[in-house]
Amino acid sequence: MELKKDALYAKSHEWVVIDGDNATIGISDFAQSELGDLVFVNLPEVGDEVVAGEIFADVESVKAVSDIFSPVSGTVAEINEELQDAPEMINENANEAWFIKVEGVKEKADGLLSPEEYEVFCEEEA
Repeated sequence: MELKKDALYAKSHEWVVIDGDNATIGISDFAQSELGDLVFVNLPEVGDEVVAGEIFADVESVKAVSDIFSPVSGTVAEINEELQDAPEMINENANEAWFIKVEGVKEKADGLLSPEEYEVFCEEEA
């Protein structure tokens, strides 16, 4: 499992890199490996509001559809349109395959973990 050293992690397996009041969100390498081959990504629209701890997207794998939760609250500034055409990018490199960029970050979800804490969490969950 590869971790983004500059990210915080949610226990629902999303990563977030916060830069001032902007944030970039994706799913963890652990999550993509558990989900298996991803075949579809459903992302929000630019301008949509996301709320910390609430669903903002979903991914479909050959196994199931899984909800993706936002680790922060704010407004969607950009979506990674490449993922809609090539969801396998997430399986290839989950740490680089961001889902959305959020501006005006107002709050963070409770319980975000450092990379080290997240690694321990995943080991306990496996």
